[in-house]
Amino acid sequence: MGTLVSVVIWGTVCAFADTPAAELVRALEGIKGDAEAFARIKAAIEAETDPSDYTVRKAAQIPDSEKYWAFRPRMRPEPPSITDQGWAVNPIDAFVLARLVEANLSPSEAASKRTLIRRVYLDVLGLPPSPEEVDAFINDTSDNAYEKIVDHVLASPHYGERWARHWLDVIRFAETNGFETNTPRRNAWHYRDYVIQAFNEDKPYTEFITEQLTGDLTGNIVATGFLSAGPLDEVKSPDIVLTKMQRDQELGDMVSTTAAAFLGLTVGCAKCHDHKFDPISQRDYYALRAVFAGVSHGERELPDPERDIRMRQVASLKQELAALRGKLLCFARDEQPDGLLRRVSTMENVDRFEPVEAKFVRFTARKTHDIEPCIDELEVFTPGESPINVALAANGGIATASSGFADNSKHRIAHLNDGLFGNDYSWIPAGRENEWAQIELPKPTSIGFVAWARDREGNFRDRIVTEYTIETSLDGSTWKTVSSSERRQPFNPNAELPPLFVPEKLSADDAAALKDIQNSEGRLKTDITSLAKGPRVYAVKFEPPSPTFLLSRGDPMMERQFIAPATPRFVGERCDMDAAEPETQRRVKLAQWICDERNPLTARVIVNRIWQHHFGRGIVDSPSDFGAMGVRPTHPELLDWLANALIDNGWKLKSVHKIILMSNTYRQSSAPNAAALEVDADARLLWRFPPRRLDMEPIRDSILCVSGQIDLAMGGPGFDVFEPNDNYVHVYIPKTHFTRAEYRRMIYQWKPRMEQDHTFGVFDCPDAAQAMPKRITSTSPLQALSLLNSPFMTQQAEAFAERVEKDKGETIDAQIARAYALALCREPTEDESARSRELVNAFGMTALCRALLNVSEFVYLN
Repeated sequence: MGTLVSVVIWGTVCAFADTPAAELVRALEGIKGDAEAFARIKAAIEAETDPSDYTVRKAAQIPDSEKYWAFRPRMRPEPPSITDQGWAVNPIDAFVLARLVEANLSPSEAASKRTLIRRVYLDVLGLPPSPEEVDAFINDTSDNAYEKIVDHVLASPHYGERWARHWLDVIRFAETNGFETNTPRRNAWHYRDYVIQAFNEDKPYTEFITEQLTGDLTGNIVATGFLSAGPLDEVKSPDIVLTKMQRDQELGDMVSTTAAAFLGLTVGCAKCHDHKFDPISQRDYYALRAVFAGVSHGERELPDPERDIRMRQVASLKQELAALRGKLLCFARDEQPDGLLRRVSTMENVDRFEPVEAKFVRFTARKTHDIEPCIDELEVFTPGESPINVALAANGGIATASSGFADNSKHRIAHLNDGLFGNDYSWIPAGRENEWAQIELPKPTSIGFVAWARDREGNFRDRIVTEYTIETSLDGSTWKTVSSSERRQPFNPNAELPPLFVPEKLSADDAAALKDIQNSEGRLKTDITSLAKGPRVYAVKFEPPSPTFLLSRGDPMMERQFIAPATPRFVGERCDMDAAEPETQRRVKLAQWICDERNPLTARVIVNRIWQHHFGRGIVDSPSDFGAMGVRPTHPELLDWLANALIDNGWKLKSVHKIILMSNTYRQSSAPNAAALEVDADARLLWRFPPRRLDMEPIRDSILCVSGQIDLAMGGPGFDVFEPNDNYVHVYIPKTHFTRAEYRRMIYQWKPRMEQDHTFGVFDCPDAAQAMPKRITSTSPLQALSLLNSPFMTQQAEAFAERVEKDKGETIDAQIARAYALALCREPTEDESARSRELVNAFGMTALCRALLNVSEFVYLN
């Protein structure tokens, strides 16, 4: 705390650097706070020295044996000898009891069976036990009754759902890109399901790591969603500085996430200079970054045994759509009363001309109304009553262009004639003016009109071509202009656009035919888009790695010496790689180095994360920072013992869970003890089970479970608690009314970045803007107000009341007892029964159910 205060105060002092020292000292004397920190800064000011590197100097004073404890090889400590052999049922208890004895503390008595089963269920599954499960456990007098409960929860599929959430916090998984557009990633959910399945299968942790770094090599591309879990600035620009900054951020996120999640290292601090506290050089940072130099965010097709069938269906539907569009455009009325064509439209433009023989058709975008032009499908039709789109790639048309938009899969040249419509299947060139797109037909063909647009779905209004020329050629050298923007009314985005189709001016038969064609066109477009995409996942794409350079001060425009891929030199056996190392082998070697048993960090970090989520705090209370500025372990020998136990059990995480859950340390009561609180208020030495408020997800899931409304369907796309939004810049507005579609477990909520659920977002749920290896716990009036008054809570209280009335309709007392059993896993006391009866008689059962969902006992793990 003294360090924190020093940094904060010194930041204020630096803001007044020109102020005389005496005035700064007088100002400090008027501030209440950490006296020791103030004294240090006062002395520094009076001595006219710069204490801004205080934390650096303080870290330097710590012996390396303490500072870099996590980088030393793991020991194989023996459990300490203790006098109370009866209490220590496994080595965890021996290590914990030894520390308690040193502090003159004693462990607490065992928790009651009701408390214990509720604790285990909420801790491991994130769901409360049913009254029937509680009663069965209480009535089970066998010696292994508790072990059966532990085995049951670890075998439950809901275990993976609860513990996947912890992992997703660490890597800041979300289903939007973040930044200003915050675009949805509709296929990112596959990675979430992968994590759930991996935990449920008890996949060895080393295999879990390897798949997330190299899953593309083993047919598990979904697992590589780990590398793309973070935010992405997707707005492309011709500005080379911005483009390099975006790529720098993308790679930096992969490096930082990998190091923090698997190794507990803050490697990102060495991007601009050598790490101030840990032995991580700037070269180490860029050597690790070189491993990912060929990796980038992107959607990938999933293996699909029916792909060939789908593609044949798509080809057939595209031909059907092309014929339909030819008929549709025969009804188009582009010519206006003044003899000109209507002004350029974003959704559809038709340029008719006298039929001409052509083998090449070129569209030149001479000018746009803002930035680079965008063309959504360039169609070239034959004349006559049944026009055919001869530009289609399926008909042999070949698309070329003057340039393409760099590093963007959505706006490729191939989209000019692929038969798919919308912004995601369009072409954008590199320049703003005089860029051209061209279709080469299979043979010279008579053509009568060209159709083109910015975005036929109508979602985008930018990049509209305002001045253009359409030319044809037989040999690709001699060109003839057949149409141009000079035939159109002047572009005016604010003026009303005349309709392209006017049914009122058609005969009844033609109007009916037009309506049928338009309806069929919509259905075909939907079917084609759905089939063409097939199953896809938001993960990563791979290409030959570009060279990596050390960046002076982390500036992408200040490249210095070339850096070859390698692992950090200070942890385990360094893995150097050749500069020409293939992209895949770089990631393979990194995964092998992380998973090597000799690596001192990997096992320590993951068992510490497991411990943290069972007890509220890790043995190391900085779970993603095992470096010099991280928190020292409270039980270092126990940490190594657990790490060795994980490795000895084949890196199976459930084995560590069971050891912890079976310990008497875990089974202690959470009741306070005045004398122990004086010595160890936070129970860091574990003289009791540390009580804590539940996370947002188990609170919401428990409410749905108790009300009987929960939908336990697993996997698949998530439910949405935000109103639909298809704007370019996405603003997510929370829903205020919920249906059963939103009653799945919270792990399946579609999660946008930088946005929060309307009711439960106030319960410290991370917004995925940054990694959250350890959630904070705050208490605010908004939490109480949301839990009491939100529409969601009103709905659930009513459903809860209906459930207890249906279950125990005979008497009010029976209903009250049922409500307590469902919500709190216990019977009400005599006083609670009496007061509950008064409440029900006055305001109905819904009022009691609403109150039970709001008591501290319901939202706390005791």
